[in-house]
Amino acid sequence: MYTAFTPSHRGGSGPPLVCLHGFLDTWRVWELVLPALERRHDVLALTLAGHAGGPPIVGEVGELGAAVLADAAERAMDAAGFGIVDIAGNSLGGHLALQLAARGRARRVVAFAPAGGWDRGDGSYRDLLRLQRELHEQQRRAAPHAPTLLSTVEGRRRATRLITENFEHIPVELLAHQVLAGASCTAAPALIEHGLRARRDPWSLDAEKIGCPVRIVWGTEDRLLPWPAAAARYRSEWLPQADWVELDGVGHCPQLDVPVVAAELILGFTSP
Repeated sequence: MYTAFTPSHRGGSGPPLVCLHGFLDTWRVWELVLPALERRHDVLALTLAGHAGGPPIVGEVGELGAAVLADAAERAMDAAGFGIVDIAGNSLGGHLALQLAARGRARRVVAFAPAGGWDRGDGSYRDLLRLQRELHEQQRRAAPHAPTLLSTVEGRRRATRLITENFEHIPVELLAHQVLAGASCTAAPALIEHGLRARRDPWSLDAEKIGCPVRIVWGTEDRLLPWPAAAARYRSEWLPQADWVELDGVGHCPQLDVPVVAAELILGFTSP
C-alpha cells in the first residue's frame, strides 16, 4: 500500500479543514490525526504539487515554489467546493497555509513549525536546502531497501531522527511510504536549486493581509527548523500577535510525534 501515491484524502463531516504537508512528504503525514479531525471536520488532506501523487507543477518555480504551490492548493480547494476554510499546515505546508490566509482563503490557521521564518539576513535556509538535497538523495538510494532498513528499531530511529522525537508508535508501513514518497518527489531538485541560486532570501509573506486568527506551534527539539531561531521573523515581524505554543521535547512533525496533542491543538483552535 505504501507505494500508492494519491493527490488527496477526504473524509469526515463538519466545517471544512484543509491539511498541508511539508517538503518531500504526502498527505499521509496527517494519517495519525485524521480520525480525530474527521469527527469534527470535513477534512481535505492534499499532496502538494510536484510531490509524490500530487499534481504537476504548472508554470515557473518561483518564491521557492511557494506561490506556485499555493496556486495548486487553491485549485484543489476550489475543485472540492471549499471556499474559506480552516487550514492546518506543517513546515512548507505551514508557510503555504499562511500564504492562503493572506489570500483570504482561511478562517483560522494552525501552523506547525512553518518554514520561512528565519530573521532577515539569516542564511540558515541555505543550510536547510543543502540538507534537504542530501536527504532526497538518501531516500532515493534507500527506497528499494525500505522494508529491510525499517525492520529494526535502529533503522526506524534513523528514518525519523530529523522529524520526531517519539517514533515507536508510527506504523512501519507509513514510514516506508514516507521514504518512497521522498524518493519520488519530482519537484525536489528544481525547488532546492532555485532556492540555492536565489540572490536574496526567497521567502516572503504578506502578513499584513492575514486577518484571521493564527496559532503557531513549535517543538523545542525541532532538528530541521530549530526553535526559536527559525521562527524569528514570524515572532518579531510577521505574526507576533499569533497564539504561540511551544511543545517541550517534540520534533518537527507534531502530528507524527505526538498525534493526540497535535489533534487537540488543531481542534481546540478550529472547532466552534
